[in-house]
Amino acid sequence: MTSATATTIDRVGTVIVTVNDQDSAVAFYTDKLGFEKRTDIPVSDDYRWVEVAPAGGETTIAVVPPRPGDAAGGAQTGIALSSSDVDAEHARLRERGVDVDESVSAMGDPVPPMFWLRDLDGNSLLVVQRQD
Repeated sequence: MTSATATTIDRVGTVIVTVNDQDSAVAFYTDKLGFEKRTDIPVSDDYRWVEVAPAGGETTIAVVPPRPGDAAGGAQTGIALSSSDVDAEHARLRERGVDVDESVSAMGDPVPPMFWLRDLDGNSLLVVQRQD
């Protein structure tokens, strides 16, 4: 017997980030961040569904145009990316020309070190030190 609160949802599959130019966004996420392109499906003559993700990652990020009438980008996405070495990742991304915070924020325990980055459309993503 299942309870009234039981669900069949078992993971976060995909999060969506709106972008102005999908090809530029894919290049940013793959060339700058080091993600891989997982899906690129034409939906119509002027629309594609494109997903990127870190190698081995389960959750993908769809980089798609906004709905008609909405602006792309500029979102505080709420996406937190995990890193085994946030200081090294900050330096690597900065060296690659990614718009990252000036420095890693280190507030002390129990808050892990972290920094924000912004994609080409001004969408903000957080990179957080993984606590193994």
